[in-house]
Amino acid sequence: MKQRKQSNKNEKKIFLAFYMLLILFTLVTVASYTWFTISRTPQVSDMNLYVNSASRLELSLDPLAEEWTLQLDLQDIMPSSTPLRPITWVDEEQRFYAAAYGLDGRLQDFSKWEPLTDGRNANKNTIEGYYIKLTLFARATQGVDVSLTPAIEVDQGIHGSGTYLIGTPIWNPEDVAHENGGMGAETAVRIGIRITPVDDQGNPDGHDSIFYIYEPNCDGHIDGTEGYIPTQSVTGAPGLVDEQFLIRQSISTWTESDPVEHGVVIRDLGEFQDDTKLFTLATGEMVMIDLYIWLEGQDYDCTNQIRDAQILASIQFESDPTGQSGLQPIE
Repeated sequence: MKQRKQSNKNEKKIFLAFYMLLILFTLVTVASYTWFTISRTPQVSDMNLYVNSASRLELSLDPLAEEWTLQLDLQDIMPSSTPLRPITWVDEEQRFYAAAYGLDGRLQDFSKWEPLTDGRNANKNTIEGYYIKLTLFARATQGVDVSLTPAIEVDQGIHGSGTYLIGTPIWNPEDVAHENGGMGAETAVRIGIRITPVDDQGNPDGHDSIFYIYEPNCDGHIDGTEGYIPTQSVTGAPGLVDEQFLIRQSISTWTESDPVEHGVVIRDLGEFQDDTKLFTLATGEMVMIDLYIWLEGQDYDCTNQIRDAQILASIQFESDPTGQSGLQPIE
């Protein structure tokens, strides 16, 4: 009897030890697969992008165009429903990379990651499509310093102007309320701005390009965490770009109007945390502006919770010293 009781105790101890080992194994497995769950599935589609400028800075999609404008609606030229799949910017190589996974779903060494190219991976609604790239040209009718315009609320917040990015408000007639179409993606999206000096034919003039990263909603997070969380480069660098080329903006949100009204929300737009100056032009000079839009896989908020999303982005330039704000309400 004593032997049987001792045997039962030993069996219980073995079972308990096995059970604890199973829990520990599960935790270790989950931790090992974190990047698998973070960056395999999110996509963003249906992004609207507006570009406006001040009166002394003209824009065009064609450097040889006869007519230039102060506002471009890039929705007219952007591929519809282009997916944004998680990638990361590697500044040392000036290119994007897509993560490589092993058969068990774990991230492989960076040396095995896939380098991306604009020709193969930009603006493609296929399995090879990862990000959006749009190119426009800007020229000055008078010497100007050009910066991103701060975001402001217009008509008591019913409209917004300036530079900001939010999740699209989507009307739900059953709940008689708007839903956030961004699904949290608005906190993980980045917009890259490459400035390249060009001649009067639109060809690079030999000067170096500068690549800025605009990080909207930098202190907003899906899980409610507060404060800015730096996005570390996959190479181990403390940021995706040097801080002098990073333009952060606090979170932009919207709430329902009172009373609730279809198609009407009240915007509360974020403020820039960094200097937003991009370039300087003398009279008659021209630059090429490449806009890159992507879902940053290294971002704290790039999680499965995003799924499909709809984003509204407004990019607007202002020039100094002109006394012109360049602000035009975005309907």
